[in-house]
Amino acid sequence: PGEADQLRRAMAAWKRKGGLGPFHQRLVGRMVAKGYSSEFAERIFKQIQGFGEYGFPESHAASFALLVYVSAWLKCHHPDAFLAALLNSQPMGFYAPAQLVRDAREHGVTVLPVDVSRSAWASELEGQRLPLRDVRLGFDRISGFPEDAAQRLLAARAEAPFASAEDLARRAGLDARQLQLLAQADALKGLSGHRHQAAWAVAGVDTRATPLLRSTRTHEAVADLAAPAAADELLADYRSTGLSLATHPLALLRTQLAAFQVQTAAVLRGYPNGRLARASGLVTHRQRPETAKGVVFVTLEDETGAVNVIVWPQVVEAQRRPLLASTLLTVYGVWQC
Repeated sequence: PGEADQLRRAMAAWKRKGGLGPFHQRLVGRMVAKGYSSEFAERIFKQIQGFGEYGFPESHAASFALLVYVSAWLKCHHPDAFLAALLNSQPMGFYAPAQLVRDAREHGVTVLPVDVSRSAWASELEGQRLPLRDVRLGFDRISGFPEDAAQRLLAARAEAPFASAEDLARRAGLDARQLQLLAQADALKGLSGHRHQAAWAVAGVDTRATPLLRSTRTHEAVADLAAPAAADELLADYRSTGLSLATHPLALLRTQLAAFQVQTAAVLRGYPNGRLARASGLVTHRQRPETAKGVVFVTLEDETGAVNVIVWPQVVEAQRRPLLASTLLTVYGVWQC
């Protein structure tokens, strides 16, 4: 049985001649020893060898094709449901939530932020606007926010809307850390205002206060804090939920990049084949397949789309550190299309 499994694995390896060379003597020799003619044994081996060359992709093609067809159909006709399903299946796949959301928005899907007055635990479709419904991000997008706290919040909200951050904390039984996570994710915007206001509001919440203490406290005017800058909002979004609905990081650098003639992905798509070009973006993927002979494939994302970069082995060796370590990368080379 062990040898049979090794043969099966070799056939599925999809290598030249199926990788069956080491099994020739065992298979043919033992068939001859059991009375089969050598000609018949060789013919059987060649049939197995032939299947090994195409059997793996052929046997998987139908199942892969069905998955691809169903996924492509859903993405084409129901990109709203497709996005919600992928977000609720994280962590998974090739694309991070930020890329999934960017692509869905490019295809007409409205994505709404986490909101203590509207969100569920998972991302859900919201409203009845056709042909596409809005996708509301769920509490599971907030890094570190526990599901049991979200369920208490949902149960309390079902009884009556929240009047304030303190009302939320008291009725849902949230501790200081959980309130901070909601404020950092901008999920309290409807109750307390922008992130700075929300952080100030939850910092003064004492869920242990007795009804008598709450009724006799001194009520001060709400502090009027300055709203965070765009860059601060962006960083807070990525730290909290791994994506931002406000803007893309590259949009904040576009003026500086334009001074170095760095083009956006949208502009590059209109370039003719063979033109020298510069591109810059967040590194979303790095791949170095064994069959690529040292070539590294990199995907860069800016505010208008993605750019695929082919890095030849000599460049990989010369610039290994920036290639492998950079979060933000600028490249210069020949545009191909």
